[in-house]
Amino acid sequence: MGLEISNNDTFLINRIKEGDTTAFRQLVEKYKDVSLSLACSILKDENKAEDALQDAFIKVFEKINTFHFKAAFSTWLYRIVINTSYNELKKHKSHTNLSQVSIEDSGGNDALNIFKAKNQKKIIHIALKRIRTDEALILRLFYLCDLKIKEIEKITGFKSSKIKVDLHRGRNNLKHELTKILGKEINDLL
Repeated sequence: MGLEISNNDTFLINRIKEGDTTAFRQLVEKYKDVSLSLACSILKDENKAEDALQDAFIKVFEKINTFHFKAAFSTWLYRIVINTSYNELKKHKSHTNLSQVSIEDSGGNDALNIFKAKNQKKIIHIALKRIRTDEALILRLFYLCDLKIKEIEKITGFKSSKIKVDLHRGRNNLKHELTKILGKEINDLL
């Protein structure tokens, strides 16, 4: 998902600019999972993230004529999703105390049962909820979206030095949280 714009995105965006709502639904379908993941990184609550994502996609639809293919569509979209999520966070002042997110949130009582009952993705999601918002966001953009530092700079507005520090700290904090959840079983996950 680098800076190049896929031919399919270009086609869909041009169709949307002509008023084709079916093309918009296809674009939403293509980007909704990653976008929801980014919103969850910031809001730490899936329901709030879904609301923010809906608002973000409305903004995208309303502003699609301002997109001029100078960057990847995903860069433009993720920037809108991130800004909308931060605005939602400020609006509700829902700064989640990460220490309140506990292992019990995942439905299990001990690390081995959690590991057996939930897939790796769920466990990583729980751990990402526990780390700082910026770190979780940067980790998702870097690993999930496979973006480079320069692309993350454009999307977040963060300086490359902050991104690198957050990547380093985020990896360490994620590993620490995974260790708390899984104990010695972390080696099986990593």
